[in-house]
Amino acid sequence: MFGIVRPCTHRLSQGLKAEWMAHLCGLCLALRGDHGQFARVVTNYDGLIISVLTDAQSGPAPARRRTAGPCPLRGMRTASVAQGEGARLAASVSLVLASAKIRDHVADGNGALRRRPVAAAARRVAAGWDRAGARTGATLGFDTAVLVDAVDRQLGIEELAGPGTPLTFITEPTETATAAAFAHTAVLAGRPGNAAPLAEAGRFFGRLAHLLDAVEDQASDAAEGAWNPLAATGATLAQARRLCDDALHGIRLALRDVEFADSALVHVLLVHELRRSVDRAFGTASCSHQGPGAPGPYDGQGRNPYRNGGPSPYGQPPQHGQPPHYGQAPAGGGPYAHGRQHLNGPQNPYSGGPVGPGGPSGGHGGHGGGSGGGEGGMPHFPPQPKKPRGFFAGCAVAIGLCCTCKLCCAEEYEGPWSRKKREGCCQNCDCCDGCSLCEWCECCECCECCSCCDC
Repeated sequence: MFGIVRPCTHRLSQGLKAEWMAHLCGLCLALRGDHGQFARVVTNYDGLIISVLTDAQSGPAPARRRTAGPCPLRGMRTASVAQGEGARLAASVSLVLASAKIRDHVADGNGALRRRPVAAAARRVAAGWDRAGARTGATLGFDTAVLVDAVDRQLGIEELAGPGTPLTFITEPTETATAAAFAHTAVLAGRPGNAAPLAEAGRFFGRLAHLLDAVEDQASDAAEGAWNPLAATGATLAQARRLCDDALHGIRLALRDVEFADSALVHVLLVHELRRSVDRAFGTASCSHQGPGAPGPYDGQGRNPYRNGGPSPYGQPPQHGQPPHYGQAPAGGGPYAHGRQHLNGPQNPYSGGPVGPGGPSGGHGGHGGGSGGGEGGMPHFPPQPKKPRGFFAGCAVAIGLCCTCKLCCAEEYEGPWSRKKREGCCQNCDCCDGCSLCEWCECCECCECCSCCDC
């Protein structure tokens, strides 16, 4: 899986999650149906946006959905998946762009592609994908020669680039390719008036894809001695970030001019998730609904910027490792205000009954009793660790965890071999990048505290 738009499904409502998965599975099955099983390896997160755009302009229709059979990646469950021209166009574009990525790695001599036999095999695969993508594109009225030409020009542009070359000069072929693919979704949906703004959105999306790939690969390219746009032109990360922010703004403006039948998923992917992708690539820790460098949930003056600048109900932000102060203690202090000796009298301040002989935190009598290992309580022994599983038993459990999606979605599961407690890989995602007040509403599928768009 590759692509810059990689939403965590925990950030999506149930309806949007089902739609996103329908397009992802639809792209995968369209690749298999038109080009064979091996072609499914080019399934990517960005390619499904072509299918999403087509459906968003056409509106819901039963003919564009079908029920797919069980799949291990869905926990062996059936699902409603996208089908039709949008999914097939996404498959065609994905094949051609994947072949371009292979040729780019061959030209750069990355990894095993430095070896001639491996590079020759990779070129053959890329050429086959080019032809397959062209065949599917022709049936849909889309000329993939635009994509192939952009890919061919990319290598020459990289050879001419040097210190001081604008980054937009290098990203132009990618911009042209994605602009053509975005614009053709308007033709498939029967809305030719949308072609121009969608081409503009595609151009900015291509710029983002190229720049974010360069930023994420900068360290590895330097270690391998591979070509990188930032290193070749001498551009700084700040310059790349400015171009990315301009592209984000351009996409938002372009989408306003597009006539959609249902824009909810498009808006989430191309506005909110793209912002998160930029933040992730540049290591920005701010909430994705704020601009770069914006303050966090508290602005240092006890005010909460997410609620129209009103005073925060919690006052100043709590210090690290300390609980927030929710208000002043009542007059006279709480029952624990004067320390533990406050409870040593004959009465429990909460129940009115006598305190047990072990005191409020231990012992056997009264309401203060318990089994903790304090003063007079029974000692608490930690549970003994379970015996690890053998190799084959662990393999069987691992297969079960994969098929039921517990490896990624479970809050806690038992390790297949060690039997230690583990967390699902999606439990530590950036679902709430510091924005604790984000809430998703079903009326517009957009968060109510968003200030970066007009949703």
